[in-house]
Amino acid sequence: MAVAAFLAVAAVRHGFFDLKVYYGALNFWVHDGGDIYDFLKSGTQYGFTYPPFAALVMLPMAYLPWPAAITVSVIASVLVGTVLIWWLVDPISRRAGWTRWFAFAVALCLVAAFEPMRETINFGQVNMLLVFLVAVDLLRLLPRGSRWAGVGIGLATAIKLTPGIFIVYLLVTRRWRAAFTAMAAAAGATLVAAALFPDASREFWTEALWNTGRVGELAFVSNQSLRGVVARLQPEHPSTLAWLGLVLVALAVWFWRSRAAVAAGDEATGFALTGVLMCLVSPVTWVHHLVWLLPALILLVDNAMAAPAGSRRRRALLGFAIVGYGLLISRIVWVWERDFTGVDGFLGSNTYVWISVALLVLLPIRRWATPPGDPSTGRPGSAGSAVETAGVPQLDQPDRREPAGERHGIGGALTVR
Repeated sequence: MAVAAFLAVAAVRHGFFDLKVYYGALNFWVHDGGDIYDFLKSGTQYGFTYPPFAALVMLPMAYLPWPAAITVSVIASVLVGTVLIWWLVDPISRRAGWTRWFAFAVALCLVAAFEPMRETINFGQVNMLLVFLVAVDLLRLLPRGSRWAGVGIGLATAIKLTPGIFIVYLLVTRRWRAAFTAMAAAAGATLVAAALFPDASREFWTEALWNTGRVGELAFVSNQSLRGVVARLQPEHPSTLAWLGLVLVALAVWFWRSRAAVAAGDEATGFALTGVLMCLVSPVTWVHHLVWLLPALILLVDNAMAAPAGSRRRRALLGFAIVGYGLLISRIVWVWERDFTGVDGFLGSNTYVWISVALLVLLPIRRWATPPGDPSTGRPGSAGSAVETAGVPQLDQPDRREPAGERHGIGGALTVR
């Protein structure tokens, strides 16, 4: 009831704006004989910006009535989001001794109020489908050493280029087979689309991809990436050099921490850190793209519940999760939509970026996760005190108190490695 009341008041209805762009572009292409990348939604600068393989995946939409397209979009996002939340929350609830279905229901309500999720649904975006494809690989297939690990990442990359950062993640963590499988899947899907739609493919790879004006204004407050931060400092002439410098710093932190996560057998944290990095380094990260922060927020709660009851570590981690989540449901950045000048504008209009930076730097690595196995295959090692359930590492012992002297971080509360 509380979530329903909140959504009734706080949720902004976007009328499935992005879905209308996809729907209009596909109909223009299929039924009117136009080029899909020439289509612009009436009265706007927005057109179809995804690779041709995405057009192939969405092609059935051109044969559906508009209400049916809305229905499919909403059901697909809700369904895959529900499965993903179950994968992440169920092991936590069992370790913490919570009633599993109650914990799951509460988590779903909290996710429904999460602004990026609200925006994804209300715009008719594909974000949750991409998160799901990547999660299938990193949370389900890779820990089991499946030969199919990497296919989901490859397909997500062929649909939208930004998930390609997860191929880099596989490379830097030396999961060679999964990385090459992902590259093969992305290349194969792209070549299939090129064979079927040669003109559209030529248009995308030679022109549409490089036309940054199609995606919107970099300084717009919804762009919660490092590029957006730099653009809002000087909207007329944003410094590319400053942006690249920030990107290199973010990449260095991510490289160090993601490799440490995999060395500890904590695939879920590696997945979460890479999603956070993608939001930071992408030139454009609209608010609805920040659904990639959900795994990191959930893992904060997991780490908090693993800490001793009443400890500073538990209080700090829960506080971090609550504050981060609270800000990410608040629409606070929109206060500075029209004027992001001054110190308050700089700090406030980039609030979600600061949360992403904090997650990249401070999200703990779960040293109690499943021991690593062969890095070339991703197969887990023998589980001494740890077991795997539903593809997400968890412990079988109820008491995981840390040995004395192993608590580090902010005020001795957060462990950062």
